[in-house]
Amino acid sequence: TKAGYDFANLELQFFRAGDAETRLTDMNGATYNMEGGKMVVSKINKESKFTEKQDENFTMKKFALPNVKEGCIVEFKYSTKTDFFQMLPAWYFEREIPIVYSEYDLRIPPFMKYRINQNGDVRPTPKREQITQTFTSHYAHIPNAEVNRAVYIAENVPALKGENYTSSMGDYISKIEFDLNSVAMPGTSPMSYIRTWPKIVNGLKQQSNFGGYINKRDHAKEALKEILKDKPKADTVPYLIFNYVKNNLKWNNYHTYVSSESDPKIIFEKKIGNSADINLAMLAMFKEANIEAYPILISTRSNGKHPGTPSMHKFNALVIDAKIGDRHVFFDATSKNHTADIIAYDDLNHTGLKVDLEKTSGEWVNTEEPKLSKREVSYVLNLDKSNKLTGRLFLNSTNYVALGKRNAYQSAINQEEYLKTYKNNKPGLTIKDYKIENLDNPEETLTESMDVEIEDFVEEAGNLVYFNPFLFEVTKDNPFKQGSRKYPVDLGHPTEELYRFVVEVPKEYQLEKLPADHKFYAQDNIATFYYSLKQDKNRFILTSEIKLNKPVYTPQEYGQLRVMFENVLKKQAEQIVIKKI
Repeated sequence: TKAGYDFANLELQFFRAGDAETRLTDMNGATYNMEGGKMVVSKINKESKFTEKQDENFTMKKFALPNVKEGCIVEFKYSTKTDFFQMLPAWYFEREIPIVYSEYDLRIPPFMKYRINQNGDVRPTPKREQITQTFTSHYAHIPNAEVNRAVYIAENVPALKGENYTSSMGDYISKIEFDLNSVAMPGTSPMSYIRTWPKIVNGLKQQSNFGGYINKRDHAKEALKEILKDKPKADTVPYLIFNYVKNNLKWNNYHTYVSSESDPKIIFEKKIGNSADINLAMLAMFKEANIEAYPILISTRSNGKHPGTPSMHKFNALVIDAKIGDRHVFFDATSKNHTADIIAYDDLNHTGLKVDLEKTSGEWVNTEEPKLSKREVSYVLNLDKSNKLTGRLFLNSTNYVALGKRNAYQSAINQEEYLKTYKNNKPGLTIKDYKIENLDNPEETLTESMDVEIEDFVEEAGNLVYFNPFLFEVTKDNPFKQGSRKYPVDLGHPTEELYRFVVEVPKEYQLEKLPADHKFYAQDNIATFYYSLKQDKNRFILTSEIKLNKPVYTPQEYGQLRVMFENVLKKQAEQIVIKKI
C-alpha cells in the first residue's frame, strides 16, 4: 500500500574520525512490479543516489528506488566496511511492512570476539563458516586472513503490528546487535572490552563533559550566595536551586547525557543548552550546597528501553536525583513547567541508572511516577426552552495533564489560537470570558474557566427532549478494541478523569428516563470506573470518574481494561430524556 512507500527510500549514516571510517563498498537496489503478467525490474540509477555531509564526522547517503507502486516489492543490497570494530551496525529483521527476505552477512576476523544480542520474535540461527580473505582496516592489513562468516537469514516475516499506548515499538522489533568482548591482534596481548558499570562510571568521572563539568563550581558558588542569602531552611534549598536553573536556562530541545561545554559558567552565559548542560549544571549547584544528589542516566521513551547490560550506547538523557530528608526526588530543569518529580514525559521510561561518581558505581532505580495526573471537567449549565445550553465550564489539571496544557498554551501564537484548537471537534460551542490561573505556577493546579453556549446539541421529538450529558467529553471509541494484547500498555503515569455535569431545566419539564448508576472495579483495583446521575428537583447532577491506577499494564491485565472501557462506552452513550408538560 501507499503506507509502505517510505521503504523505497533508504538512508545510511556513516561516521569518520581522523583516518578511521565506516564506508559503503557496494550498493544495489531494485523495484519489482507485475505488469501484464510479467515481472518488470526497475533498478536504482545514479540520479537516485545522494550524499549529504552533515558535519565533519557524519555523512548521510540517501537512495531512492524508481517506479514505486502499490503492491510492488522493493529490494536493497549493500555492503559496508568499518574501522570501528566496537560499533558494529545493528540489523533489523522486522519492519512495519512484510519482509520477503532479509539477510545479514557478517565477516569478522577471529581475533575479535563479540557478545551477540538478539531481540524480538524473529531470531534466525546463523550459518557459520570460515573463509579466507584479505583483512584491511585503519589498524591492520592482513592478507589471506581466516575470517569468521555468519549469515543470518529471515524469510516471509509478517509486518510488525504496532499497538497503541506502547512507548516504543523499537523495544519489541526483531533485531540483532553486537557488543565487543575482546580483541587479540596478531603479535599483541589480548585486550578485554567487557564493560562493567564501575568501569563505565569511572570513565564518566574522568570525562571533561561529565565529571569534569560537574566539578567546575565557580558559577555555583556565586549563584548560591544570592540563593542562600536569607538562610532558607535546608529542605527548601534544592527547590530554590531547581527554580533558579530552570528560570535561567533554556533547553535547546537536544537530549544527551554529556555536556556540550566544559564549564557550567559558559552555559549560564549563553543561557541555553542541551539536557545534560542544564541538569548537570544543577547537579554542580546541589553538590556545592552539600546536597546529596546523583545523575540518573535514562533512555527516553521515544529512544526505547536500555537492555540493562553495562553499555552506554542506549542512554540519551539524564535527570537528577536529590535526597531531601528521607525522600529521593527527581529534578529535570529543561522546562519552566517542570516541578519536583514531574520530569519530561519522554523521560518516563520506568528505570534509570543512578551514577555515584565518588563510589564509581551504577545502580538501576525505578523512575516511575506514582502520582495520579488528573483532568477534571465541570459543566454548570441551564437548558432553556429553545434547547440551548448556557453556563460555565471549569477545567482543572494536575501533574502531567497540566504540563501538557501549559506547554500547549505557551506554544500557541496567542490565546485565541489556543482556544481555536480547543474548540476543534466541538461544533456548536461558543466560548466567552476565558480565564486561566496558575499558568506560570506549575506547583499549583492549572485552572481554566469560561462562559459557554452550546447549540444544536439537544434534540427534540414531539414533546420529548433528550441529550447526552457528556457533551463533548463522550468517549467515542474503545482505545483497547483488540481481543488480546501482545505488548504492555504503557501510559507513562497513572491518570484520573473526573467529569461533573450539572444542568437545570425549565420547571415545565419532567423526567422521562434517567440512566442507572454504575461501578466497575478491575481486579486489585488497577482501574476503576464510576458513574452516578442524580435528580434534584429540576436539576440533574452527573458525576463520572475513570481511574487508571498504574503506569503500565501487562498483556494479562489488558482484558480488564478492555472490558472497563466497554462499560465506559455503554454508559456514556446513554441519554437523559425529559418531557415537556
